[in-house]
Amino acid sequence: MQIAVYGAGGVGAYYGGRLAQQGHDVTLIARGDHREALQSEGLTVESVEGDFHVDLPATDDPDEVGEVDVVLFCVKSFDTEDAATTLEAMLGEDSAVLSLQNGVDNEAVLADEVGTERVWGGVAYIFSTIKEPGVVEHTGGPAQIVFGQYHDVAAEPPERSALADDFLAACEDATGMTADYTENVHGTLWDKLALICAQAGLTATTRHPFGDVHANEESWRLYRRVIEEVVSVAHAEGVRFEWDPVSKWLDAMEAMDNEDNYSSLHYDLTHGKRMELEALHGSVVRRAREHAVDVPATEAIYAILAPQAEANAAE
Repeated sequence: MQIAVYGAGGVGAYYGGRLAQQGHDVTLIARGDHREALQSEGLTVESVEGDFHVDLPATDDPDEVGEVDVVLFCVKSFDTEDAATTLEAMLGEDSAVLSLQNGVDNEAVLADEVGTERVWGGVAYIFSTIKEPGVVEHTGGPAQIVFGQYHDVAAEPPERSALADDFLAACEDATGMTADYTENVHGTLWDKLALICAQAGLTATTRHPFGDVHANEESWRLYRRVIEEVVSVAHAEGVRFEWDPVSKWLDAMEAMDNEDNYSSLHYDLTHGKRMELEALHGSVVRRAREHAVDVPATEAIYAILAPQAEANAAE
């Protein structure tokens, strides 16, 4: 397959590298020192599933890539609108854009730009970051992608395409990653948002890793409350789950063995980088107010982090 990774950071570069190992034609789109290192030294991945190195074409200009089958769209949520306007040169009639981003707003932005039929909504379950320019460190998680054809929340899901079958097969053949298709794309996106809002919100506001949050009775109660609130807003939006996200995530996090884990929101907060607060807690708070749903825990986290998010964005 021909694949472009738009936003080849810790998540996108990892998956792109794994697919390239299987012989797929992968191009990385990145910026700054990371892009320069990828061009001169190639991509190095230090992974719990085995280290590897691949030499891949890398650019900061999507127009240089040419037409591909699938774009793994991994840019930060606040860059979605601008990046979406540069996608057309990479898309053929049957191409797809797979969003592996934080939040539940990105797919609608992409659909407005390139057409709903070209957009797949997805989530990635992986702990992977840029260790240094050109080097990605994968420390855990199942390295699983779950994706589905995007559609209106009130509509029946469309039939799975042949391209989706091809991409699933490519992922399943690759080492160190898996993929699944879902017909409940909205449930999948909101399910992941519930976890992120709890994990990112509590590690960022407390400035402590997950293990400390989990060990403290009050902070763990708040963690659960955030998940419950996000699920309540999802229900108000018309999203339905065939599972219980609250018990699912509490059970999963109880069993988590990486208690030193923080979140990307905490990293951005403490390193003066622009934060995805609006795509996470901000999005939940705004929707909750539209539907008159009480979300006091999420509102508190949003209010606490908002001043620093504004300061980081201004730098």
